Amino acid sequence: MVEYKIFLKRIFVFVIFALLAVPLVSQTLKGEKEQERILNYIFEGGKEGYQCFRIPAVVATKKGALLAFAEGRKNGCSDTGSIDLVMKKSTDGGKTWGQLELLWHDEGNTCGNPSPVVDRTTGDIFLLSTWNLGTDHESDIIAQKSKDTRRVFVIKSENDGDSWSSPKEITSEVKLPNWTWYATGPGSGIQILGGKYKDRLVIASDHIEAVTKKYYSHTIYSDDHGATWELGGSTPFDQVNECEVVELSNHRLMLNMRNYDRQMSSRQLAYSDDGGESWRDMHHNETLIEPICQASTLRLDFEDQVYVLFANPADTKERVNMTIRGSSDDGKSWPMVKQIFAGPSAYSDLTPIDGKNIGILYEGGYKSAYQGIIWESVGIIELLGM
Repeated sequence: MVEYKIFLKRIFVFVIFALLAVPLVSQTLKGEKEQERILNYIFEGGKEGYQCFRIPAVVATKKGALLAFAEGRKNGCSDTGSIDLVMKKSTDGGKTWGQLELLWHDEGNTCGNPSPVVDRTTGDIFLLSTWNLGTDHESDIIAQKSKDTRRVFVIKSENDGDSWSSPKEITSEVKLPNWTWYATGPGSGIQILGGKYKDRLVIASDHIEAVTKKYYSHTIYSDDHGATWELGGSTPFDQVNECEVVELSNHRLMLNMRNYDRQMSSRQLAYSDDGGESWRDMHHNETLIEPICQASTLRLDFEDQVYVLFANPADTKERVNMTIRGSSDDGKSWPMVKQIFAGPSAYSDLTPIDGKNIGILYEGGYKSAYQGIIWESVGIIELLGM
């Protein structure tokens, strides 16, 4: 009888242990399955002459091609040093990509922060970007101890991205004298679809003030199809920088910003009723959590409904869990959620593809968020849960 009781006890312990182990086994299998997934690198560190690729941006051209941009960093992932602007093109909706093309190389210096925008009227593509001496570190530029400063340029393509103009400097038009650091984007800009400011090209940017060293987001814009660029409005409050702009259903603009006010680990938003010439109603959105990182936005018009999409590493502390969220009420709520990649991930950009799919270009990898830049397409119906 005693032996029988011992036997039953052992069976009970075994069953309990097995039940407790199920979640662990499930989690392990899930992790192994994730690791088996082959990441679709468009730009991969250690290849094509660059140790690291960072800062993705992507647009769909008027003819339907996709252009993927990045910084090609020669000697590692540092933000300083020899950095080129590079591009790849796809003419089949992102299924395959062409060879790497060098858009801007300035020996030993930093050419970066790609922020492209397509003019749907002319078909021209404008790539806004920044430059600084490779020997000037960001901290020195902010402290005004650098040899040069951060400058702003625009590059143009009139043939669907097959060739590009030489960089044209527009610093004096879009940067105030008391601004030190400056960044375009990163990520794509927009052309306003309707309303009073229809056809205006808008690029989200950021800057740091001299002396105060405060961080602000701002916009620049063009009303003459990219011939000239003007400085738009800055945010009413500081502690924000890298940002993207999106057009809402009533043609009002929303600025979605990286947040340094860590009383809340979430994005900050602001709104413009004048095409980006001023910004107001700045606030945190608690649903859009972030670990202090760039993020991307996209307006999606689908079946007579305007959706706003948002992508970032959805975590309050670490750059992991690349996720797309969707809103059907101009960003008041974000009920649609789709995880793209659970692992290390950082900067991203979103683009429409063909009316049935959208694309996301993002930094990620199993070992590090900066192993390379990955491309994925997502079905709109799947994303919206329809």
